Amino acid sequence: MAWMVVIISVFVLWIASLCKILHMTWSASKSTFLNAGNNFPKKNILLVIAHPDDESMFFTPTINYLASRGHNLHIVCMSTGNADGMGSLRSKELYLAAAVLKIPIQQVKILDHPELQDGFGKVWSSDLVAIIAEEAVLSNNINLIITFDKYGVSGHCNHRDVNNGIRKLMQDDAERDIEAWELVSTNILRKYSGPLDVWLSLVLAMYNKNGELYCLLNAQPHKSYAAMAQHESQWVWYVPEAFCVVFQLHLCEYTKEDQQVGEWEVVDMLK
Repeated sequence: MAWMVVIISVFVLWIASLCKILHMTWSASKSTFLNAGNNFPKKNILLVIAHPDDESMFFTPTINYLASRGHNLHIVCMSTGNADGMGSLRSKELYLAAAVLKIPIQQVKILDHPELQDGFGKVWSSDLVAIIAEEAVLSNNINLIITFDKYGVSGHCNHRDVNNGIRKLMQDDAERDIEAWELVSTNILRKYSGPLDVWLSLVLAMYNKNGELYCLLNAQPHKSYAAMAQHESQWVWYVPEAFCVVFQLHLCEYTKEDQQVGEWEVVDMLK
C-alpha cells in the first residue's frame, strides 16, 4: 500500500511538472537574457558545434529563443560528421535543418578539415578550433559565442575539443568585447528525472542575481522536432534521446576575471 502511495505521488508530481513546463512554454517568456525590450541592441551570435545535428539535438531551445528576439545567428560546424562515411549527406541535412530554424544558408559554414575529422579518439587541436572560430568572429562581426561545455553534453570528445578551442579563443582575446556561453551537461539523475527537473532549474535561475544564470523554455518545440527530423541519417541516435533539450536550458555568463567560458545547463525533459 505504501508503495502504491509513493508511485501515485510521483506520477502526480510528474504530471504537475509537465503542466508547469507546457504553461511556461505557451506563455510569454519573461527571461531578460538578451531581451531588454525593443531598444535592446540585436547581436550577431555564433553557434560553434562539432557535427551536423548538434544544432538540432542540443541547441534548438536557444536558437528559437534568440531568433524570436531578432538576433542574427551564424553556425560554424567543425566537421561534416563523416565518421560513418556520410559526411556529404549529413552536411545537406544540416542545411535543411538550418532552413527550418530560419537561419540563412549563407550563415552556415561546415568544415571538412583533415585535422578536424569526426570520430571518437580523434583529438582536435584547440589552437586550430580557436583560429577557425576567430575567423568567423571577425568576418561576421560576432559579439556573442555559444558552444558546448567541458563535458560536451553527451561526452563526445569532439564536443569537448570545441569547448577547449573556444576557451582558448576567449583567453587569447580577453580584451575583445565579446561574450561566450556554453551548454552545461547534467548528471544522470537529473537527466532521467524528466520534467521533474524543471523545479530545480527554475529555483537555480531564480536565486541567481548576477545575470549569470537563465532558465529558458522552448516556446516552439514543434520547430525543434522539425529540425531534428531533417537529420534522418542520425535518427538511430535520436530515438533514445528524442526528447532531449526540447524544453529548457540554463545560461551562465562568461567572465573575463577568471578566464572561464560561461555556461548554461540543459535539462533533458520527458525522458
